[in-house]
Amino acid sequence: METTGIADHIRSLAGAGHLLAAAAEQAGPGAPVPTCPGWQVRDLLRHTGMVHRWATAYVIEGHTAYHPDGGEPDLDGGALLDWFREGHGGLVAALAGAPADLECWTFLPAPSPLAFWARRQAHETTIHRVDAESARGGPLSPVAAGLALDGIDELLRGFHARPKSRVRTDVPRTLRVRAADTDAAWTVRLSAEPPQAVRTTEAGEPEDGSADCELNGTAEDLYLTLWNRKPLTTVAVSGDRGLARLWCENSGIT
Repeated sequence: METTGIADHIRSLAGAGHLLAAAAEQAGPGAPVPTCPGWQVRDLLRHTGMVHRWATAYVIEGHTAYHPDGGEPDLDGGALLDWFREGHGGLVAALAGAPADLECWTFLPAPSPLAFWARRQAHETTIHRVDAESARGGPLSPVAAGLALDGIDELLRGFHARPKSRVRTDVPRTLRVRAADTDAAWTVRLSAEPPQAVRTTEAGEPEDGSADCELNGTAEDLYLTLWNRKPLTTVAVSGDRGLARLWCENSGIT
């Protein structure tokens, strides 16, 4: 079953934040973050903690237009970890206590503003939890298949449906993403315009024609590969590998 409900996303956010802080503490503030070249753990904590407080302001204060973040703190070591944990806890509490009819600004389609912020922060924190664990070394904590599928959907049909997406091709091409451990797949049509992704399942929409390239792997591996947290070699690539490389080189979210 997929993790798509607000309560599920809040639980995912809570767990990912605790794991992120623990891994960051074990790694130390000066450890490099291999999945974010140029960053150290202190940069990861400052960034993610800033995003948590930024999101909390929308939920608590109900800003209905874009509101700038408060910037990153000049903190380090234990004080930085305490600041991160405080902000993460505040975000979890704000989302858990928010009314279902919350009105505030969002930047991706969602059933409601509360659903948007719970989902976005669950994936923001999960991906950065992977970054912290990569800096620490050792095995990564697993990502449940339902959460991974939901994150792939947000990435393909949310982020990359926007004009900001740099995943473009001069000639129309088709990329298919298939989660081998579920019945989920996505057909992504690439062109000079923003990508258009359609989700298909064995029991739902039929796949529309053949694809120029297919990525096939577990939901978790696809999620982390599409977010550039695992190498392309993690999943099976068939067809035109150049399309897979195009994704890896141009899909970064800014």
